Amino acid sequence: MNSSYIKSKIYGTLALTLLSVSFTLPMIVFHGSFNKIDDNKANQISSFTKTIWNIYNGGRYKSPSTSKEAYNDLDKMIKNSAEIGVASFPLWAVSLEAANYPKDIFPQGIPVYFHFDGFSGEVHEMNTINHYIGMDPMWVGGKIEREIAIYAFLTISLIMVLFIIYNNKITKLLMFIPVLLPILFIVDYAYWLYWFGHNLHDWGAFSVKPFMPTLFGDGKVAQFTTHSYPAIGFYMLVIISISSLLSILSINKLQNNK
Repeated sequence: MNSSYIKSKIYGTLALTLLSVSFTLPMIVFHGSFNKIDDNKANQISSFTKTIWNIYNGGRYKSPSTSKEAYNDLDKMIKNSAEIGVASFPLWAVSLEAANYPKDIFPQGIPVYFHFDGFSGEVHEMNTINHYIGMDPMWVGGKIEREIAIYAFLTISLIMVLFIIYNNKITKLLMFIPVLLPILFIVDYAYWLYWFGHNLHDWGAFSVKPFMPTLFGDGKVAQFTTHSYPAIGFYMLVIISISSLLSILSINKLQNNK
């Protein structure tokens, strides 16, 4: 069997595996769980869903107000009315530091993590801070993206499977979608940052001129110091992108040598 053919299969399978583990699986398993929690129907959440959430949230940020006994245990998090984030890998991490958030209690400042299908971290506190400068709560942005995320990733997963099996012109062309995922995320994320920063309301306690929130690196907003950096999910996207591209290039090499 041709080595380029084998490489294409390996790279394609690696991309599919990382996509499934990082995003598709946790999205599917946790889908609809927030509605059940909000409707006081948490007892309808399956034990499998709880186990997956517990596994994916191991080692992730938990608010200082959350009992340590509830860490990584969805049942206890719900019982303690703790802030619950989605299970998928976080793509971007943003944190704010200010004098009223002492380092000994908030060593990371006030962190929020952006996911394809939602948020995690100090979401409520971040929305409260945003309110002070007249900014909308985070859930206002990216509604369509969050709603279609699970279907988009199921479709991309299917494309990868078809590419691995068939390797024809159509599947090879479609395989460029996972190649472009990191760029698509950055463009969409940057757009929403601009939108939030340029659609401030006059009900804010602080008057702030329209601005572009920091996309990458450190910045300053009012009395807050901001930090904005990629999280593990974005690095997974980059690996998925590179693996998908290598899979395409391997097939091209095979076809060119025929």
